[in-house]
Amino acid sequence: MPQPPHSSLQVAAVPAQRVPTRDRDQDTPWHTEAVCRRDEAGLFFAPSKEPTAARLSREEAAKRVCGRCPVMVECREHALLQPEPYGVWGGLTAAERRVVLARRRRRDLELQKTAHTGGPIAAAG
Repeated sequence: MPQPPHSSLQVAAVPAQRVPTRDRDQDTPWHTEAVCRRDEAGLFFAPSKEPTAARLSREEAAKRVCGRCPVMVECREHALLQPEPYGVWGGLTAAERRVVLARRRRRDLELQKTAHTGGPIAAAG
C-alpha cells in the first residue's frame, strides 16, 4: 500500500549529528565501510524513465540498506555538503535532501536574525 508523500520526509527531520565511528583509522575514508559498496549500485540511482511505483519501491529498498550502514551519518553529510543531486545517500532521496538543505538555510537565517537583534524579543507584559 503506498504511503502518503509526506511520510518519507519524516526521515529528513532527523538532525544531522556526528556519531562516533567504530575503531576506524582517521586516515581511512568513511565510504570504505559503507554497506552499499557490497550492494548493487542500481538500487541507489534511478534508471531513466523509471515508473513511479518502481522508483518508490527501489528507494525504500535502498533506505533499508542505509539503515544498517555504520557510516550513514557521514554519507548523509557528504551528500548534503556536495550537494549530490541524484540517488539515495545516507538514507535520503535527492528530494528529501533538498528539504533538509532548505530547513538548514531557514534555521541559519533565523539564527543570524537573532544574533543581529541581540537575542529573542521579550514579551511585553
